[in-house]
Amino acid sequence: MKKLLFATFIMFASLNSFAQQPDTLFLKNMLESHPELFAGILKHPTQNEVQILYTQIDRDEHNIPHFKSYSYRLNPKRYFYPASTVKLPTLIFALEKLNELKIKGLSRQSSMITDSSFAGQTKVTRDTSSKTGLPSLENYMKKILLVSDNDAYNRLYEFVGREEINQKLKKYGLTQTRIVGRLAIGDGGDRARHTNPIRFYNGDKLIYTKPELIDNNDYPMAATDNLQQGKGYLDRNDKLVMGPFDFSNMNNYPLADQQMVLRRLLFPETFPKNERFNLTDNDYRFIYKYMSMYPTESKKPTYNRPDYFPAYCKFLFYGGDSSAVINPDIRIFNKVGDSYGYDIDNACIVNFKTKTEFLLSAVVQSNEDGIYNDNKYEYTTVCLPFLKNLAQVIYQYELTRPKKNEPNLSRYK
Repeated sequence: MKKLLFATFIMFASLNSFAQQPDTLFLKNMLESHPELFAGILKHPTQNEVQILYTQIDRDEHNIPHFKSYSYRLNPKRYFYPASTVKLPTLIFALEKLNELKIKGLSRQSSMITDSSFAGQTKVTRDTSSKTGLPSLENYMKKILLVSDNDAYNRLYEFVGREEINQKLKKYGLTQTRIVGRLAIGDGGDRARHTNPIRFYNGDKLIYTKPELIDNNDYPMAATDNLQQGKGYLDRNDKLVMGPFDFSNMNNYPLADQQMVLRRLLFPETFPKNERFNLTDNDYRFIYKYMSMYPTESKKPTYNRPDYFPAYCKFLFYGGDSSAVINPDIRIFNKVGDSYGYDIDNACIVNFKTKTEFLLSAVVQSNEDGIYNDNKYEYTTVCLPFLKNLAQVIYQYELTRPKKNEPNLSRYK
């Protein structure tokens, strides 16, 4: 009876936290109190399309986390291009699909041979970055979590299929989000609806064949503002077209949905069992390990300087800086996005020594010439410094914020 009451309490506390409307003044005051860091953003005509969602975590005597959120300019109707952030839910759904297939011998490590069956599709039979030299779900997932590899995401998109991805988004209440295409290959139209046939092997033994899938469904764009941007863009032939760039056929993944995915992933115990991801304990450990690992710590796949560095995919706190000094006590569980002048990071920042933990999701854009696809965006001078400074300021606040119970963070190590 006590266990039942305790479980009911956890569920109630979690659902109650979802219903809370984020405070909108705390972050505004924090930004305004640091004009030396944020004046440029605050004075910009569009405030560089900044949206922020910061969530404090307080543990009770049972180590159950409770959340309180603060927002700044958070608006699911205001569109921003989510870029690579869509890779995290797709990766989770790929693991779910693997678990739901329940095919004996089929695992993350099974060799994954991708075929082609529609215009523009590509085959994959080798992967020199893996231990075996063969592609696998696991190696694709490592590459996504370590360096946000685009091809790896595309292969998971093809494995899960567009229809199943969007069914899962709806299942988990991510009603503002849609994922409707691959990345970095100009995907769209009928090509995005078609996903490749794939064969899985253990050694020479065929374990499973995933057929070509066709998704005839359409997924309405939830965002209504900011879908037309800029004054011009370069087309596929690098010809300048004068007129706004249209995002209305692209992926959409609002910031609140992004943080909810991260919460469900990192704190599954705060959700009713039927609302948790269908992941095994081993799946969780795998994601936590590679999500927080620095690229240069990985053996296979291998990532070396100067092309890769510890803070390569750590925009919040480190600003993606190749010269950043890494705090050995801090780990960042996150997924970034970077495209069309937008920098996004969705993160849980943890210091195991000071027992500090908080969720922070933010997006910022800079495209001062108003031209898209010209690769002239102010990432290093505007976007990344903003994300770095934002997280650093909130981290310093968190260090002084009193907490009744010290968290046990051992599950994330």
